[in-house]
This record gives sequence, structure tokens and C-alpha cells, in this order.
Amino acid sequence: MSKVLHKSFYLILLVFVAVFIASSLLVRAQYNYALYGDNPILGMQQWSIFLPVILLLLGSGVGLYALCLKLDKYSPKVVIPIVLLCSLVIQIIIIFVFPRVPTDDSQTVLSLAMNMLYDQDYSSFETGGYLHMFPFNYSIVLYLKTLLYLFPDNYLVIKLFNILFSTLTTFMIYLIYKQVNDRSTERDYGVLIFAATYLPSLFLNNLIYNDVIATAFLTSCLYFVLRFVREKSWKTIVIAAVFLAMGNYFRSIGVIVLIAAIIYILLNLRSIGMKKVIISIGVLGMLFNVPTWTQNAVLQSSGVVSESVGENAAPVYMWLNMGINLERFGFWDNMESYQIYQRQANYNKAESATLFKQEISNKLSEASASDLVQMYYKKIIWTWTEGTYQMDRYGIGNESSLGAGRGRGGGIAGSYSYTNAITELLQGDSAYRTGLLWIVYVMNFLMYCFIFIRLVGGIRHKRYDEVSLILVILGFIGFYILWEIKSRYIYPVYPLLVVLSYMGFKDTYDFILHRKGTLEKYSLRKR
Repeated sequence: MSKVLHKSFYLILLVFVAVFIASSLLVRAQYNYALYGDNPILGMQQWSIFLPVILLLLGSGVGLYALCLKLDKYSPKVVIPIVLLCSLVIQIIIIFVFPRVPTDDSQTVLSLAMNMLYDQDYSSFETGGYLHMFPFNYSIVLYLKTLLYLFPDNYLVIKLFNILFSTLTTFMIYLIYKQVNDRSTERDYGVLIFAATYLPSLFLNNLIYNDVIATAFLTSCLYFVLRFVREKSWKTIVIAAVFLAMGNYFRSIGVIVLIAAIIYILLNLRSIGMKKVIISIGVLGMLFNVPTWTQNAVLQSSGVVSESVGENAAPVYMWLNMGINLERFGFWDNMESYQIYQRQANYNKAESATLFKQEISNKLSEASASDLVQMYYKKIIWTWTEGTYQMDRYGIGNESSLGAGRGRGGGIAGSYSYTNAITELLQGDSAYRTGLLWIVYVMNFLMYCFIFIRLVGGIRHKRYDEVSLILVILGFIGFYILWEIKSRYIYPVYPLLVVLSYMGFKDTYDFILHRKGTLEKYSLRKR
């Protein structure tokens, strides 16, 4: 029965990945603020660019992989610190070269942190305030407030901490890879180098928000869950539960990882034992909401709020309502849903939930089956194949609003503290910026191709070591079919995509070059 479930999960993800790949051959998902404003774009694929970039990246990948193999003779105690240090240096250079200042929500949470620290102003929790509507963002406000208190009041300090979290994620990617591919006879430094130079993770340190932090915690959680299943150590499951609780505190998607972890533990019931399975699931569940409960208790005891901060917050139905939109297929609906909560319901959670349910019902009844199928197809394809996690706006930034004015979104896509020769080269929709976005987009496409190969190989050879990663990815796919979308929202799964795609690339490289040990490795797994 367990093997049947493993295979089913592999097959489901295989279908989605096949759809991503096939759709990308015809459709190009884009997010380019200078050209289109804050809008998701699906256009015809441009093969005159697409194919040459594919060939360029494949050639570069093969060459770099061959070089990485030469590092096998060196100790991990030498290679790992050097790679992480080099990655850290690259990330620091990027935040100096692209000194993007906070905008949108990142500016709001930073301003609230400063108001609380310097003016003891907690009025944002009052009716109509930002934290009244979105109390889940108090975690990032509290984090920024702490950094501002302990260190100089400077964007660079916050971004340097982003870099530390990003570097932790890179290290965890390597550790996860070694956990799920433990029978490899090589040291596989290639996956570490790939993770350390993955462009979206390098640029998104410029985003002063919760994405980078939550990704580091949730990735660390998954690593310790893997270790628990193998070692059956109580220490590892407690550490996993702490990382999960903190990851969920910063981004309220930890429930996806929680469900995936529980399913993965249950799939290993026979090897773990019923008693340990029950206790481990209990530990994960009990610690899950401790940070939020503690936060609410402190805020109420200090008199900042008189009731739970979520009592009249915007309901989940608001984001579900945003997720149903035929024109923008679930992308930000330009304040339409906000106005229902703010104006029609006057910031009342229960009343707005009723209104949102009615709005959702109306949308579903008025749209034809064909309209809904097209919308959900576009929603899935854009979210998962855009590939850059919107680093154009949140990572690179753009000093001028001139180019952005041509799109419907308007505004500035993240201005700079100062400009330099490189920011000028990547200004607006310049060829340099477009080229960089193409590289990241095609890299994402190739990652799916290699994930497909890995999944097919796993099913053929009945090896399902990566099922924990697959469960998390499927959870994200299912969640964002229903929720409001941004391709940035799936950033927490990039570590898992890196691991799976590297495995697929390695399988392909070994097969084509008939490297010794590949078939032996498969036969060992089948015994």
C-alpha cells in the first residue's frame, strides 16, 4: 500500500511538470514591470530566443558540472565553507550594486517597525490599521524592530541578515540532497554550487519582507524531518518542530509543510513505530502555533490590543476571492477585494466573510465551465513557469517610473538609494535586463525538464526517496490553485526544485556518458 501511495504522488507531480513543460513550448509566462506594469502576462513563446538560451544554458551546465566533479577529491570541510563564503560575497556585492529601497508592503512593515521602536506607536492594530487587517505581518514588523534596536538604522543591516538566511537555505539544500540521495558515491558539490549561485535567491535578498526568512526556516524543518525518519531521534523532531513554527510565524503557509511532514512520517510508520509516529506528529502540532499564541498573549497583557489580533482581521475568503478572476487569473485584483472588507463590511471579519462567500458563489455561477478551466490553467501555468519569482521588481528594482508608465500598473518598481553604471545598464526594459530575465526563465524550464526525468526514473526503478519533497511541492500547487497568486509566493519551494532538478541532471549526464556506477546504483535501490 505504501509503495502505491508513493507512486501516486510521483505520478501526480509528473503530470503537473509535464503540463508546465508542454505549455512552456507554446506560452511564455512573464512578469516585466517596465513593460507591463504589475500584471501577469501570458504571450506566445519566442523560439528565436528560447532555443538559443536553452542551448547556452545546457552547454554551460555540462561544463560546470564536469568542473564540479573535479572537486570530489577535496574534503567537504574545505569545499562547503569556501562555496558558502563565495556565495555570501556575491550576495553582498549585489545589494551594493542594486541598492533597492523598500516599496509597497516592505516599506509599510519597515515604517511600522520604526514607529513602534521610536514612538511607541501601535495604532496600526486599531480598526482600519495595517496590522488590524493583516496581523500575520506583525512577525516581520517585530523582527525588523529588533534589528533596528540592536543595529544601526540602515537598509544594509536588514539585507545582510537576509543574506545570512539565504546562505543557511543554500547549506540546507545540500544537506537535504545528501539525505535523499545518500547512496551516491560522490560528494555532489554541484548541487551546493547550483544553490549558491541560483539567481533569484541572490537578488531577492533586496526584498525586505518575510520570504527569505520563512524559506530558510521551512527548508531547515524539512531537513530535520528527513533526519528524524532515518535516525528516529527525538532531538531532530523537536528541532524540526521549532523551525516549522518559526517558518509559519513569518509566512502562514507552514501548514503545507506540516501536512506534508505528517504524511511522510505516516508513510514510514513501519520503520518508525506507532508510538514514535503519534508522539512526533503531536510535537509538530503542539509547537506549530506557539509563536502566534505567545505574540497574542504579550500584546494583550501589555494593553496594546484588547482582544485577539485576528478577531477582525481580513478573512481567508478575501484571498480566495482574489484567486477567482477571469481577466487576471487570480493575480492581485487592484483593491476590489480590499474594498469589500474595508468599505462594505467596515473592517468586520464575520460580515466580510459572508460578503466574500457570496462574491465567490456569484463568480463561480456566472462563469462557464470553459471559462473556469481556462482561468485555472492560466493561473497554474503563470505561477509555476514565470520562473523569476518576480525578481525584476523585488530584486533588481528600477529607478525610473518612465518605463513603468507604459504598463497598466503605473508607479515605481522599486527605486534605488543611488544609481551606478550597472543600474543604468539594467534600466527599464533594457536588453541587459531582458536577457537576465530570459536566462532565469529558461533555467526554470530546464529545471522542470530534469525533474521530469528524475520522476520518470523514480517510477521506473521503484525508488521513491524524494517523496517528502514531492509532497511539499504538491501542497503548494494545490494551495495556489485556490489562493491569490504571485510567482514570488512559491519562492519557498525553490530549494526543493533545485534538489530534484539537480538529481535529474545528474541522471541524464551519467546515462549519456555511461558513467560507471549508474546502473549499479539503480539495481541497489531495487533490492
